[in-house]
Amino acid sequence: MVIQKIKKAVGQIKVPGDKSISHRAVMLGSLANGVTEISGFLKGADCLSTIDCFRKMGIDIDINGENVTVHGNGLRGLLKPDEMLYTGNSGTTTRLLCGILAGQNFDTSITGDASIQKRPMGRVVQPLSMMGAKIENEYCPLYITGTKLHGIDYKMPVASAQVKTAIILAGLYADGETVIHEIEKSRDHTELMLSAMGADLTVDNLDITVKPTNDLTAVNVDVPGDISSAAFFLVLGAIMPNSQITVTNVGINPTRTGIIDVLKDMGADITLENVHTSAGETVADITVRSSSLKGTTVGGDIIPRLIDELPIIAVAAVFADGQTVIKDAQELKVKETNRIRAVVDEFNKCGIDITETDDGMIINGGKSIHGADFKTYGDHRMAMSLTVLAQLADGESTLDDSDCACVSYPTFFDDFYKLGK
Repeated sequence: MVIQKIKKAVGQIKVPGDKSISHRAVMLGSLANGVTEISGFLKGADCLSTIDCFRKMGIDIDINGENVTVHGNGLRGLLKPDEMLYTGNSGTTTRLLCGILAGQNFDTSITGDASIQKRPMGRVVQPLSMMGAKIENEYCPLYITGTKLHGIDYKMPVASAQVKTAIILAGLYADGETVIHEIEKSRDHTELMLSAMGADLTVDNLDITVKPTNDLTAVNVDVPGDISSAAFFLVLGAIMPNSQITVTNVGINPTRTGIIDVLKDMGADITLENVHTSAGETVADITVRSSSLKGTTVGGDIIPRLIDELPIIAVAAVFADGQTVIKDAQELKVKETNRIRAVVDEFNKCGIDITETDDGMIINGGKSIHGADFKTYGDHRMAMSLTVLAQLADGESTLDDSDCACVSYPTFFDDFYKLGK
């Protein structure tokens, strides 16, 4: 696809529902007693994979636009699927399912697409095995023998919401309490939703304690806009001259707002309005205006709060004066692709001064760049980040695969060009 260029971006936009919350609403709704009504659901490929897996385990799920109705069968109400569960490109679906399926009274197997089959599952398999889980392989396909689980006291070696959630979900089925010690705070949508459903779960700063639960009670979930999707427009509005963009109804859960903190640190003109709480999640309208950005250092305990936004933060760094250092981001190597190498390789095509490091990258910004023929690696966040990058590049740019954006943002290009003036 030839990337069309706009001269400025002006207007208001509503991004699709939060991917993390959409996944969890379907999963936990399936395990709850009663009917869970989900509004604002993200109909991206990843979240539809989650629905498909739970339908195969006997859960009745209705889809009507952005509204999804989950008829929960209770914690012990899942049925043995007749076939291998297929999670597509979704690491969240794959890893969280491991936690749920480990404690069932039936056996299951899980696989995904070629990308998922290369992504490490050992980080989930290892703690679940400590709980007594029987999971064969550390890469998909995974073969899970349902068994009785026991609680553990586990210190997380890395900050990962997916691993944490898998352990929490297994803890619902375990004998005794499960205690998880995070090294840095990762997104806490699971904890908030489970607490609302009546799980015996407590959070004390970085420590989470889960006790076995007999029942979860269905609650309705209003999914806010995904800040990871809003991030592309926040950066676009900041780097493009004569622009002003308002992204409405965006989730600003404190475990997810690292992108706002970094952009403000770089000098971006960002304001939050209409801040309110919906189903335990903080929501706001975010407005960004054209800004003069400066380089910064991104690392340490902020990384888990913006891990998915680092490719688009790298785009902001290209158009900032001075040097930006992204560090402590080894987790980028095990995303849909090795995002450190992918960003460096593609940015180099434009003449950008960027260097790969073992745990991130160094970008010297503020220089003119030229267009290129970009490779997305089938990674939705790369496709959208490169589209923003190309806007301020001299000459034409192309994407080898624009369809991969559908994983998290099916209408991205339509929304993008509506803002173009």
